[in-house]
Amino acid sequence: MTKLTSKITAVLMLAFIGVFMVFSIFGSKKSRSSEENRELSKCPGISSSSLLDGSFAEQLGLYSADHFPLRSKWLNLNSKLREEIGDGIINGVYAADDMLLDADTSRRASSGSCAAEINRFSRDHSGAVYVVAVPTSSGVYRERLPEYLDDYRESQQISDFYDKLNKDIKRIDAYNILKMLNSNYIYYRSDTKWTSYGAYCVYRTVIQKLGFLPTTFDKYSIRHVTSDFRGNLYNRSLCTSVKPDIMDFYYCSGGAEVLSCTGVGKDKTIVSKRIYDEQQLESDYLYNAYLGESIPLLRIKTSVNNERKLLVIKDSYADCFIPFLTQHYSEIDVLSPELLDGSASDFVDFDKYEQTLFLFGIENLSDSSIFASLNR
Repeated sequence: MTKLTSKITAVLMLAFIGVFMVFSIFGSKKSRSSEENRELSKCPGISSSSLLDGSFAEQLGLYSADHFPLRSKWLNLNSKLREEIGDGIINGVYAADDMLLDADTSRRASSGSCAAEINRFSRDHSGAVYVVAVPTSSGVYRERLPEYLDDYRESQQISDFYDKLNKDIKRIDAYNILKMLNSNYIYYRSDTKWTSYGAYCVYRTVIQKLGFLPTTFDKYSIRHVTSDFRGNLYNRSLCTSVKPDIMDFYYCSGGAEVLSCTGVGKDKTIVSKRIYDEQQLESDYLYNAYLGESIPLLRIKTSVNNERKLLVIKDSYADCFIPFLTQHYSEIDVLSPELLDGSASDFVDFDKYEQTLFLFGIENLSDSSIFASLNR
């Protein structure tokens, strides 16, 4: 009986593996995972060099992992099982009671090289330079993380980064503003980034440093455009126990209007853009509703009649922040340096701006390659 049971078990296992292999080879393949908001691996080409150096086996493993049958359902099941057994960390994401937090401390490396690039930019170009380093949700809600997960505070990381900047660069504190207001809905539950309200709270200080009075909150009408946003922490964990997020558009009643919004692609192609792109609410990543899909350069002209020009050099944290600036400048150019292959000076003349604002999440201030195009 023991031998018979072993044989039956072996046959069933082989049959199970065989069925999976058939579905893996002949089943339909997707090129993109909407739940994870990323492109899936493509089937690797085989060559003698890839066989010898082991890259073929590695790429084949990634391809197999990305395309096994019912992959998204298995990932969701894995996430739920890990939550049930009390394993709070899923793919570097910690599931707190009502929000997801980034628990991958390897992302928080030194920001000294990025500070050096900004210092060089400031020395080489005229105009005042302002810097805002924005903490992630994990930095502001650090007390919700288990102590063993994080022994390096983002507040200290931001302070170290600011200390490395030249004295003539204006540093603007976002951390303490957000920390003080952390009982409000200032960060998404499923993303590392701030909400539009969180961005507004920091805008009030930033715009005063830039020389303007902030537009008061009562001047804005707020439109809830979706309550189904799931951000980058959900994409990594597929944790469904935390509610989806609300996204808001802010409109200034009786304020300045956006007269034109155009984008410049990598090949210098000009495309029409919008400050709020509602079509993106039907896409895989709803956050693109702020400023639309990412593009190297965005040029905004408003009805503000003061001939003031601002350059914003940014990452995605600035996308919901930019609309607040349109009440103060005639022209705003928005540069995303990580999307450039060549030199940023091919797109903009840095010396024509009296003010340049760097606005980045602290999680992106450890990658100096993002800023390399500014100083080529």
